[in-house]
Amino acid sequence: MTLRLAVVGAGDVAQRDYLPQLPRLDDRVELKVIAARTEQRARAVAERFGASRWTTSYREAVGADDVDAVVNLTPFTLHVEVTLAALAAGKHVYSEKPLAPTVADVDTIAAAAEQQNLVVVAAPAVLVFPQLRRALELVQAGELGPIHTARGQALGGIPPWQGYLSDPTPFFAPLGGPLADMAVYPLHALTGLLGAVRRVTALAARSRSGFTVAEGPFAGLHVPVEVEDTWHLALELEGGCLASVEANNVANETLAPELELLGEHAVLGLSLLDVSQPIRLLAGGELHEEQVPYERGDGGPDHVLGIAHLVDCVETGRAPVVGIEHARHVIDVLEAARTSLAERRTVLVSSSFPRPTAAELGVDAHGG
Repeated sequence: MTLRLAVVGAGDVAQRDYLPQLPRLDDRVELKVIAARTEQRARAVAERFGASRWTTSYREAVGADDVDAVVNLTPFTLHVEVTLAALAAGKHVYSEKPLAPTVADVDTIAAAAEQQNLVVVAAPAVLVFPQLRRALELVQAGELGPIHTARGQALGGIPPWQGYLSDPTPFFAPLGGPLADMAVYPLHALTGLLGAVRRVTALAARSRSGFTVAEGPFAGLHVPVEVEDTWHLALELEGGCLASVEANNVANETLAPELELLGEHAVLGLSLLDVSQPIRLLAGGELHEEQVPYERGDGGPDHVLGIAHLVDCVETGRAPVVGIEHARHVIDVLEAARTSLAERRTVLVSSSFPRPTAAELGVDAHGG
């Protein structure tokens, strides 16, 4: 089948990560409309990436008769509004992360999707990235042995972000920051691989009160930093594994892998965001590197695989591996982290989600 798409939001992430990779799905999707806030951007992006037309009205885009699914790439403050409008119009949805700012908002989206019998795929779709699929196979095959400790990190870069095309203000607004924007990557990976979070203790700090955009269309704009920009989370997972997650906007680079699982038999390290990086396995004092086959030729995060997963689910009727329930659990963890910080205590998390198996992700012995 061919899924006809409306892409709502034509900013930095759309132009950098999604739209340039969309031609890989040419036999499965058709780009019908681009929606953006300004006519200039909507027109330019539609022409550049071959959309049939453009609009400055997201309601027009999601309500179009020749659209089957909406790719929601708006700022996170608009995710709920656009997603609910798409579902009300009878359209399947792929939403950038986080799916919603609160668990209550996620429940509203879930009810709307169930009522309309529609598919919602929620970024970050890291579990369908090739290196995470291979890691899941290794974990579930017992190659690492019992895993009692793990860690993840995600760096959002120090502002102002060089080359960023969009207004960065939403990333530093209440309920935003690196907790919502970046911690979701290691949280989705750790919970997908090892199980749901049961307890959270959080520390956080704010390094600056604001910054000024240095270049691009928003040069000169002063952006207030209204949330903590450095987070450390201590987590207890359902199987007893203790994990840590760090997310911040105060560092650009790291020498450590973004995800590390320390098992009794082996240690697994990998990049969460660059599919071209090999998986590294340390066992018996010997380091092995495995290059997992990937499609995105320039490396980086292969977000378009989330759209491919949406097409798969619509075609087959299977529930998404990266769907509402997993996103809800991670957002529950984010809320628990904020409560932990505010009240200076450990917070229990009761929600869960159906964990995937390697077979459900179509992983074979070569990680393909």
